Amino acid sequence: MEWTIWAGFAAGLLISTVTAPVGVSGAVFLLPVQLSVLGVPSPAVTPTNLLFNVVAGPGALWRYRRGGALRGGLARRLVAWTLPGVIAGAAIRVFALPGPGIFRILVAAFLLPLGAWLCLRTLRPARRRPDAVEPSARVLAALALTVGVIGGIYGIGGGSLLGPILAARGMPMARIAPATLAATFTTSVAGAAAYALLALASPGPVAPDWWLGLACGAGGLIGGYLGARLQPHLPETSLRLLLGALAAALGALYAAQALS
Repeated sequence: MEWTIWAGFAAGLLISTVTAPVGVSGAVFLLPVQLSVLGVPSPAVTPTNLLFNVVAGPGALWRYRRGGALRGGLARRLVAWTLPGVIAGAAIRVFALPGPGIFRILVAAFLLPLGAWLCLRTLRPARRRPDAVEPSARVLAALALTVGVIGGIYGIGGGSLLGPILAARGMPMARIAPATLAATFTTSVAGAAAYALLALASPGPVAPDWWLGLACGAGGLIGGYLGARLQPHLPETSLRLLLGALAAALGALYAAQALS
C-alpha cells in the first residue's frame, strides 16, 4: 500500500533524527511501529528492521567519519564479535521464537529494562574517572557476542544495548556513538542476509518486506545524517531521557498486549 511506504519513510526519518546523536540506529523504536501500525507480520518484521539499518546506517556513519569520530579500534572490535552473534540470533528467531505472542514478551523484556537503564544513568550518571577505559578484550568480546545474539533475535543490530553499557563504564558518548552505529550497520547486513537464506528453509513469513524496509531506510538515511550533524548542538541529557522514557513506555505497552 502506498500509505504504508510514506508512513515508513516518515517514521524512519523522525526516529533516526532523534536517536542517531546517541549512537542508536532507531530500529529499536521502529519495530513496534512496523508491528502495530504498518502491519508487518512476525517474524518478517525482524529482517525488515535489519534492512532499515542497512539502508539508514550510512547516513550517520558518513557524517561521523567526516568529523573523524570513527578513528580507533573500538568499532572494529565490536564488529568482529557482534557479527557471529547476530547470525546465531537470526536462526534462534526463526526456528525457536516464531510466534507473535512470544515475540511481544521478548520486546517488552528488552525495552522495559533498556528504558529504565537509560533514565537511571541519565538522572544519576556514573562519575567518570580520568583513567576510564574500555573493557578488556575478553569482556568486550563476550559482551559484543551476547548483544549480537540479542540483536539478531530482535532486529536491532545490538548497538542499542552496547551504547548504554559502555557509557556506564565512563566512556564518552562521542566515542561510543560512532562505534556502536558501525557495529549495528555491519551486523545488520549479515543479519538481513541470514534471514534471506533462512527464508528458503522456513514456510512462514521470514523474508523482509523489501519495499517497506527500503522506504523506512531511506527516511533513516536522511534522519541519521541530520542527527549526527546536530549532535554537538543538542543537550545529551534531554535526548537520553527521551529515549529512555519512550523505550519504557513501548515496553509496557507490549507487556500489556502480551498478557491480555
